[in-house]
Amino acid sequence: MLGRAGGSVAVLHRHLKATAGQGPPVPSLATLYRVVHRDLDAGRALTERDVDTRARARMERALTDLALAARDEDTTAETARPVPVGRAVSAVAMAVPSAVAGQPGRPVGRPGAVAGVALPAGAAVVRTEAVGAVAQAVGLAVAGQGIACVYGDTGRGKTVALRAAAAGLPAGFEAAWVMTPVRPSLAELRRALFAALGLAGRFPQRSAQADTLIVEALAEPWVLVVDEAQRMPLPCLQYLQGLFDDLGTRVTLVLCGAGTERVVARLPQLASRVSAWQEVPRLPASQVPETMADFHPLWRTVPAKDLRWIDAACARGSFRTWSALTTHLQNVLLTAPDAATDRTLLHRLFQRVGPPL
Repeated sequence: MLGRAGGSVAVLHRHLKATAGQGPPVPSLATLYRVVHRDLDAGRALTERDVDTRARARMERALTDLALAARDEDTTAETARPVPVGRAVSAVAMAVPSAVAGQPGRPVGRPGAVAGVALPAGAAVVRTEAVGAVAQAVGLAVAGQGIACVYGDTGRGKTVALRAAAAGLPAGFEAAWVMTPVRPSLAELRRALFAALGLAGRFPQRSAQADTLIVEALAEPWVLVVDEAQRMPLPCLQYLQGLFDDLGTRVTLVLCGAGTERVVARLPQLASRVSAWQEVPRLPASQVPETMADFHPLWRTVPAKDLRWIDAACARGSFRTWSALTTHLQNVLLTAPDAATDRTLLHRLFQRVGPPL
């Protein structure tokens, strides 16, 4: 039992108290610690757990199921000839409604296919290396029933990557997105968990009753995704750790947000349980042309050197900035199809996307 508890005497003690029933009294926590130390000093080791092989098999199966589909290559159409920035691009303005209407064009995936992801009209979620790395990290956590920490600066696409990974969870696993206010109280966190797990009935008035219902629901395999986890106070993170440590739960915990790694590091007990740390980096400049061409039809007729200039001057590898810039440029070209997409127009759109630096 101590081996199943990961070697944690405190978790073992809580489990013994919860399952004692009418049996013999449970020894105190201090007594358990003393017995364990005595046995370890005498040379006794934890019973070898026969979970390594099963864990590796679960990990391989989870990673296989979470592997994101590659781009379709057998239906690739001829790419439009690049048009340098500075010339009229009425053809690009015409391409946007065509893509939305489902007319033939270069396939870039399924626009808006990932639930919970808002994209400009005609855009698609791009399966970048970062998206695949996040899916792999979630797969490792699911396979080992552990904790994953996904972090990186704002706007890099962490939430989108997690949404894509959650959409491909293996059969038998379900993702619950825990939505909480900034710096929630424990009561607000319990209520958010109650709603995320879809528990029926009214939220209990007593915290003990709510905890019982939450733990009972987590007896089934769940992947709890806590976005913006860096805004959580330490007591809430400790509460989530308690749910994870409970021997009656089968929960995989995914903590995501800019700065989450620093908040988790402030709790060594929680940080030691993280089985996968995954940073979402900025989009490399070398990958900008291909990625943006797959992201939206607007960028397919723009030469690679101009796309790299846009990224260096404005987006700086941020998917959120590229998405906002796409929306602004799309609106301009739909309202004025003969507008020239030159650097003057782009500089004006840069000012709409963000404040001057």
